[in-house]
Amino acid sequence: MVDFKLSRDQQMYRDTAREFATRELRPAADAIRRRNPQTHAPWDLFRDVFGQAADLGFTKLLIPETYGGLGGSCLDNVVIMEEFGAADLGLAASFLNVSMTSPIIIINGADEAQRRQWLGEICESRDFVLASASSEPDVAGADAFCPIPDPRIGLKTQARSDGDDYVLNGSKAGFSTNAGAAKAYFVMARTDLTQPAMASTSMFLVPADSEGLTVGRKTEMIGWKTAQHAPVYLDDVRIPRFNRIGAEGANAALFFQKTIPYLASGLGACYVGMARAAFEYAFKYAHERISWGQPIVNHQAVALKLAEMAAEVEAARLMVWRLACAADEQDPRGAGMLSPAAKTIAVDVAIRNAERAVKILGGYGLAEEYDTSHFLTDAWVGESCDGTRDMLLLGLINFLRTERGLLQMGPPGADRPPEAAHRSRAGGPPGGMPPG
Repeated sequence: MVDFKLSRDQQMYRDTAREFATRELRPAADAIRRRNPQTHAPWDLFRDVFGQAADLGFTKLLIPETYGGLGGSCLDNVVIMEEFGAADLGLAASFLNVSMTSPIIIINGADEAQRRQWLGEICESRDFVLASASSEPDVAGADAFCPIPDPRIGLKTQARSDGDDYVLNGSKAGFSTNAGAAKAYFVMARTDLTQPAMASTSMFLVPADSEGLTVGRKTEMIGWKTAQHAPVYLDDVRIPRFNRIGAEGANAALFFQKTIPYLASGLGACYVGMARAAFEYAFKYAHERISWGQPIVNHQAVALKLAEMAAEVEAARLMVWRLACAADEQDPRGAGMLSPAAKTIAVDVAIRNAERAVKILGGYGLAEEYDTSHFLTDAWVGESCDGTRDMLLLGLINFLRTERGLLQMGPPGADRPPEAAHRSRAGGPPGGMPPG
């Protein structure tokens, strides 16, 4: 039987996260928005709050008890991340979600010595922010979904083997989350540029203080003003072979299949939280704003918008919970099917709820002093972060086609099995369009 009830522990996580978000995250977000960007980075004003989150155990939630963590589940994490997202999407999705879910890379891909060293450090630290350094300025993010085994397609950052070390060279785009605040970066790099990216991309944990690693100027986005993104440059960065996570060239299986469900469900939960916050904000306003002698909630045009907002929050939450359960069960459909579905649905609902909130508030919805202003811009960042909406959905359909034997990972013309191609020539239903 499917059970939608939270356990007692999950209710405790939710209540603790909600209280912490109200008491600490919202004030921190307000302070960051008011800061002077020339003198203070978001992390400067959030470091202490992050430390408090670590003290409460949030940053070690998913780490097994063997290594000092709480041994929590992916569903535990999304319950918490919804509360954080309701307080502030930028802080929740960047500093918190990335740092809370990224240890899964180590848990799933590292050997025992690596797990004991790195997970122990994360559990003991109050400021162990983790960062992702994957996308590159001159490489389309969509290349990650490209099934064509052409070595020219994919990341260009190279990790050259040199004795007991690797030497990394390359640059990462200005959308590297937590760049400049992180203690360590998860860097994707090619170990053999003559092989297809899917067979030659490896994952490395690179300390932020590594010689040759530099962080560029903060990228200013239309939303997520409380987050921190910047380019990362790798110039002859030498790291020990010990810092490679998993086998050489095994990043596809490690990251896309085992890690994405955790990252995507956490991000999706942040957007569910923001969509919920937009509803609550508009709902409260609709009972206070008077028009024609009565609260505007009594007007059908407003009431219908609010009803749609509430219904879609429930639907998006269930989709994210479904993904989290799949991650906990190691369901292979979690990465290929449910991750893109949950992320896109959660973001879509957040965007629609932000737009509805703006409309319900009328002119005030356009004023920066009202929360609707950052609801809208924060929501729209989700359209492109961690994969654009269209590319995620193309990845989803390619997964379904591959699952059914209708798409083969090969060069153009090899996307249909022989029998499907024969039916197509005979005038029957085609086997499918070429991959995007």
